[in-house]
Order: sequence, then C-alpha cells, then structure tokens
Amino acid sequence: MDNQKLTCLTLSLSIFLITFTHSQAKQTEPISDALRTDNFLNQTYQWLSHQRAQLQETQFKFSAPIVLAGIFCFIAASISSAGGIGGGGLFIPILTLVAGLDLRTASSLSAFMVTGGSVANVMYNLCIKSSKFGGKSLIDYDIALLSEPCMLLGVSLGVICNLAFPEWLTTILFALFLAWCTSRSCKNGLVRWEMESEELLRLRNDGEYLEQKEIEAPLLGTKGNCKLGIPWKKMGVLVLVWCSFCLVYLLRGNRYGQGITQIEPCGMAYWVLSSIQIPLAIIYTAWMLCKKENLQPHTLNQKDIQDLQNVGPSKLVFPSMALLAGILGGVFGIGGGMLISPLLLQVGVAPEVTAATCSFMVFFSSSMSAFQYLLLGMEHADTALIFAIVCFVASLLGLVVLQRAIKVYGRASLIVFSVSIVMALSTVLMTTFGALEVWRDFVSGNYMGFKQPC
Repeated sequence: MDNQKLTCLTLSLSIFLITFTHSQAKQTEPISDALRTDNFLNQTYQWLSHQRAQLQETQFKFSAPIVLAGIFCFIAASISSAGGIGGGGLFIPILTLVAGLDLRTASSLSAFMVTGGSVANVMYNLCIKSSKFGGKSLIDYDIALLSEPCMLLGVSLGVICNLAFPEWLTTILFALFLAWCTSRSCKNGLVRWEMESEELLRLRNDGEYLEQKEIEAPLLGTKGNCKLGIPWKKMGVLVLVWCSFCLVYLLRGNRYGQGITQIEPCGMAYWVLSSIQIPLAIIYTAWMLCKKENLQPHTLNQKDIQDLQNVGPSKLVFPSMALLAGILGGVFGIGGGMLISPLLLQVGVAPEVTAATCSFMVFFSSSMSAFQYLLLGMEHADTALIFAIVCFVASLLGLVVLQRAIKVYGRASLIVFSVSIVMALSTVLMTTFGALEVWRDFVSGNYMGFKQPC
C-alpha cells in the first residue's frame, strides 16, 4: 500500500515537473524574443502603421496624437524661432513619430508651419533697429540677396540627389553633417560667451555697466521706434527671385506629373525647365556681385569684417555657402536655414544678424513650398493653417522671451546655443526616423541601392 502511494506520488511529481518545465520554456521564449532588436523595431513600425490607419479612418480629426504633436511642435517652434531657423528638422519627426502621419503629409504640413514661424520672425525683425549696429536693421538684405538664388538652386539639386541616393546613405550623411554643425555651433557659442563675459567684466570694472544697461539695449534698441526702414529695391529683387523660381516649379511640376502644364514627367521639357534654374541663379547672383556698393555684413567687431575681406572675393563666400546649404537641405528633406545658420556664424556674422537674416531667407523658401502645395491640390489645408497659426504664436513667444533674456543679461550667445539645441534634437530625431525607414526597407526586402531620379 505504501509502495503504491509512493509510486503515485512520484508519478504526480514527475508530471508536474514536466508540465512546469514545458510551460516555463514556452514563457521564456517570447521574453527572449521581445528583447531582440528586430522585434522591437517591428513592434515600433506596427504601432506607426496602426496610428496612420487610425488617422485615415478618422479623416484627420483632432485625436490625442495630433494634439500631442501640436504641443511638441509649439515647443519646437518657440526654440527654433530664437535661432532664426525654420524647425523642419523637428516638425517632420514629431508629425511622423508622434502623430503617425506619412512622410508626404508631414512634409506638406511642415512647410506651412515653417512659413508661419518665419512670418512672425520677419514681422518682429522688421520693426527692430539695433543700437548695437548703429541703428541698422538686424536683417542683412545683402547677404539674403547673395544667398537666396543659390539656395533655391541648391534645393532643386539636392532633391534630385535625394531621389537617387539610398535611404541609408542619406541618413548617414545627415547624421555626420549635422553632428559636425552642432559641435561647431557649440564651440562658437562658448567662444562668444567668454568674449561677452570679458566685456561685461570690463564694463563693471569701469562703472559703465548700469548706465549702459538703462540707456541702451544690446539688441532691441529703442522700443518706441518701429519705423520700417525697408530697402524696397532689394526687397523687390528678392520677390522677383521668388516669383521666377516659383514659376519654373509650377510649369515643370513634379516627377508625378503634378503641375499647371501637361508636361511629361522627367521628359525632355521637364529637364529643360529644371535647367533654367541655373542661369536664373547665376544672373541674380551676378547682378548683386556687380553692384558698386561694398558688402559689409553685420559682425561683432571690425576684426571679423577684416577677416572676411581677406578671404579673397568675400562676396562669393555667401553664394557658395547658400548653394551647399541648399543642396544638403534638399538631400535631407529639411529647410536650408538650419544648415546655413552655423555657416554664417562660422564666418563671423553676429548671432543677432544671423538669426534675423536666416529667418528672412527661410520665409522665402518655405512660403514657396507652401504655395506650391496649395496650387497642386493639397489635402488638409485647414489643418495646415491651424498648425501654421500655432507656430506663429509660438515663434513670437520664443522671440520675446529670448530677446528679453538678451536684454537683461547682455548675452547674444544665447541665440547660438538655441541653434545648437535645435540641431542636436534634429540630429537625434531625424536619424532615428531615417533608421526606422532603413529597417523597414530591409525587412520588406526592398531595393536599397542607388536609384534613378525618375
């Protein structure tokens, strides 16, 4: 009897151990799989696909992800406006990763958002006369005239490269270049911070600091004077440049045949119209280069001006930088403001003037993109307008807060640091977004080599 009990107990214990071990094996297998990188990336993309499907079903109603993305974009616009850059490098990842929008919709919304923020910047800077620069406007129209045509040409060239380059190459180039720009901007900001500290210390020692702080604002100048000293001739040339390039874009259309004329996508007429942008950029740039007046960008001191003048034909520096920034902006799918801003700081242009001038140029490039989206039948135009208004308000708020901080502390290097923050965030977000796109192509078995632009 005891033997039978012992045998039953042994059998029961064996069955329990086998069952427990088998269940544990089944339970631990999913846990180990869940920790794998590919499983994590697959789950991330399943979530994004679910978000996009939900958004299409609700016909772009203001759901929780859209509202959350709007809040993030408000914060991003307030930071970006301080540095005079558009913020497209932040808007696109936020709209795709948080709101779950597809890249095409996010890009169209981003164009309107950047335009809204740049409008606030331009309106604010047109009313400001800086006593620090002899009562001049913070916007350097000469730099804008020299840079804008080549920047627009560079964007077109960059878009062609973007269509031909594989996604992994674009992501790597973006991460490397923006990381370099971020490090250079941080170093530039630290150098300017030290210079400002020495200047403030000297003023305190001389007993002039308090008087100067009360009489003269470092950036804002006189509050009551809001007279618009706009050089209408230069403004007219910039508008003419905008209209010329916009007309070429509309006549040519895109590679899907969306345009105001019936031109075969990527046919002979398509490429002829595309090539017209080259002589346009050369003519407008040459007109400015042949002017008799000297280009004197607003710099921090006379030494910077002499350094610029010692670089051979200094006027060619700005078109070259604008062309490079435009090409890289077109390749990476963002505006050129984020890329040309650190370049202007590198050649010695003052942070205040860099921010104002970059926002002025961003206004022309972003408004051209938004105008084209509208004429080519953009969907969700009402939502784009709401996001643009949000960015307009956020940009004004960011400008007022930053300029107040500069007035109180006398440190224009805060602008450089705001640019560095935006570029660092853009590097992380855009690289993450690009890596997810590369992973999706890899898992789907898509072709990952160089492609034809059409």
